[in-house]
Amino acid sequence: MSPLVLYHLVAVLLLAFGILGLTRRRTLVGMLISVELMLNGAGLSIAASSILTEADPVVGQIGTLFVMGLAAAEATILLAVIVVIYRRFGSTRTSDLNTLQE
Repeated sequence: MSPLVLYHLVAVLLLAFGILGLTRRRTLVGMLISVELMLNGAGLSIAASSILTEADPVVGQIGTLFVMGLAAAEATILLAVIVVIYRRFGSTRTSDLNTLQE
């Protein structure tokens, strides 16, 4: 089995764990961690593809840095939203946030 296939298997595993965590977690922080796992899987896939194929490795590194920047921005915004939700409702459990619909 080639190293590229192994890297992509790990990336798919990270993506699967992220999707599983996103659907199973009850708190917003757990969901945020799951989204971060999915973005890390995407970054790993981009970096491995650029290094282990005939593409320019710099392009893959730039793509991975873009994914990392996107993940950092997403985490910052979502943590701010989680703090506001916690201050307003006193909980970050998604089942307790039904009052948002009313």
